[in-house]
Amino acid sequence: MHLCANNYLLLLKVQADETGLGQQRHFFINDHLTYVITVNEVTRYTSLITFEQVNTNTKKLFSDAFHPRMSIRLYHDARMAEVISSQDITQVKPRYDYPNKKMHQQDEKQQINQFLNEWLHMFSPWSSESNFLINKVKL
Repeated sequence: MHLCANNYLLLLKVQADETGLGQQRHFFINDHLTYVITVNEVTRYTSLITFEQVNTNTKKLFSDAFHPRMSIRLYHDARMAEVISSQDITQVKPRYDYPNKKMHQQDEKQQINQFLNEWLHMFSPWSSESNFLINKVKL
């Protein structure tokens, strides 16, 4: 729960004022690597966003392997953010039996939310790693 609340606050800071439907925020790391946050859905109490890494210099064969992406549901009333899908997992379960057919870890959801947290810290304005160019795009 603490991690989801922390991710919510970090997402609000990283998104800044780009919270309208269809808006995007681009973080250019270098000539070949960009992170993009896209607002896909906005309702009174929730928002759905996509956070993805875009590699512009990878071969088509490897594009999915080097294209981490996740869908995140923001719950504004509870002030929490939850990863609801990531990579090839269309619905992330809270826990998995282990072993399982797809070899997900028992705490896969926790690990994915932790991964989101690490991405968000990289783009936080106070982070020492935040040497990137930001571009705001309206669709």
